[in-house]
Amino acid sequence: MSEDGLDSDSPDDERLLRGGLLRGGLLLRGGLIVDGSGREPVTGDVLVRAGRIVGVGGRIEAAGARVVDVGGLAVAPGFIDMHAHSDLAVIADGAHLAKVTQGVTTEVVGQDGLSYAPVTDETMATVREQIAGWNGIPDGVDFAWRSVAGYLAEVDRRGSATNVAYLLPQGTIRMNVVGTGDRRATPAEIAAMRAQVDQGMREGAFGMSSGLTYVPGIFADTAELVALAEVVARHGGFYAPHQRSYGAGALAAYAEMVDVASRSGCALHLTHATMNFPENRGRAGELLALVDRALDDGVDVTLDSYPYLPGSTTLSALLPSRAAVGGPARTLARLCDAAERAWIAHEVEVVGSDGCHGVPVDWDTIEIAGVRDAALGDRVGRTVARIALDEGRAPVEVFFDLLIADRLGTSILQHVGDEQNVREIMRHRRHTGGSDGILVGAKPHPRASGTFPRYLGRYVRDEGVLSLAEMIVHLAARPAARLGLSDRGRIAEGFVADVVVFDPATVADRATPDEPRLTAAGIPWVLVAGTPVIEDGARTVARPGRALRHRSAVSAG
Repeated sequence: MSEDGLDSDSPDDERLLRGGLLRGGLLLRGGLIVDGSGREPVTGDVLVRAGRIVGVGGRIEAAGARVVDVGGLAVAPGFIDMHAHSDLAVIADGAHLAKVTQGVTTEVVGQDGLSYAPVTDETMATVREQIAGWNGIPDGVDFAWRSVAGYLAEVDRRGSATNVAYLLPQGTIRMNVVGTGDRRATPAEIAAMRAQVDQGMREGAFGMSSGLTYVPGIFADTAELVALAEVVARHGGFYAPHQRSYGAGALAAYAEMVDVASRSGCALHLTHATMNFPENRGRAGELLALVDRALDDGVDVTLDSYPYLPGSTTLSALLPSRAAVGGPARTLARLCDAAERAWIAHEVEVVGSDGCHGVPVDWDTIEIAGVRDAALGDRVGRTVARIALDEGRAPVEVFFDLLIADRLGTSILQHVGDEQNVREIMRHRRHTGGSDGILVGAKPHPRASGTFPRYLGRYVRDEGVLSLAEMIVHLAARPAARLGLSDRGRIAEGFVADVVVFDPATVADRATPDEPRLTAAGIPWVLVAGTPVIEDGARTVARPGRALRHRSAVSAG
């Protein structure tokens, strides 16, 4: 691969060279420049050379540049997906169509407290199995790294379609030090976890995530989270928690996260900030009032959301946390034991398990999205309730048996959202976009392929929830600011040329529950560091993305 991120022997490389892109730059002529400042768009030219934007506005003449007429199209900074589950896809999937065809140029991975660095040999094996429903276990990925630095180096070695920013997974770090047990960490263990957070930040992580409905992150108390967030704050990073509840206890869970940020001095990013389940219909205003109070008190809070109603996770996430203690093998053993099944069924269907946000499961809302074992493919696209009816069995028995047969690798859609809440949250002054898209499975959530064009098409053009200029701030400039990327997220001279060109009149998500991998319409050009990954609506062979490092990694030497 060449330094420009292109396969040196490829026809695309030769074509781009003939077009003058690598010699004289790329001149986007006559587009509607939506620069990420929030100001009204203006018509003009954008000149890209050597990976940077070197000219903006008016008519630009550039000898030797390849000129592309983008009249009638919008030119905007590339979108930043603040909540991505592409941890392995950026390594294994060279095309990465789900993201680049949306105009996504940077993704934030390491989400929900569970990812692949830092790890030990033992925890790597456990995490691979535990989150196979999120990321699969792709062929060609050797999982040889153990550190954050090693993971980021693997991204750079392979080349990526998008840039990658990594969050330290608090649950994985707890697994490294404490294990998967339900107990309080000792002072020595907290010191060891703080050391791993410190090292990970020095190696380039942008902050820390948590998964407080997933084992083992769920077992961390508030004081433990504060202790770890203090280290993140010292490096200028942010804390991005999947909190303890998005259902029955949602507001109390949000308040706990604000408390962690306030006590630790750490910036807070509320990830997939939803108010889901019937208990929370129409209550987004209460969440946003809490956020506004925190901002008034000096807490640095941002949030992200996806513009859809269903949620998406793994089927095993619905289990009570006690059922997951000890790792996947122990969980499967419990699911094969009649007595264990009885108490788990009671927790899931009557009490409301902590894994399901304190809400009893409505099996009509649980749709199978993907399976690890292809032999179970007939389950995909049906709800647990429908499968139970078709097979003449109790839904909870279908639930147990599918988890066993698929070795906990089943992914689901959970139909529990509220449209009023979605709209109110996306209007907030600290909102950003995040797909939370699971890329594996036969029928993954369409948000994995449609989030960003859906914001632009449905919620800007069709519904007018935000103006185009406002939405680009939400999808590019504000995320870049949260990440501390001072030279990204804007169309401005000197900025990295992460650029998306789209048609405001036709841009749209095409992905549906039945065809979830249909790519977006109306996005003909996407540049990553000045190199086209989408050109005239087609994917090039380029992998110009790289693993970004937080500024603390530079300062640490």
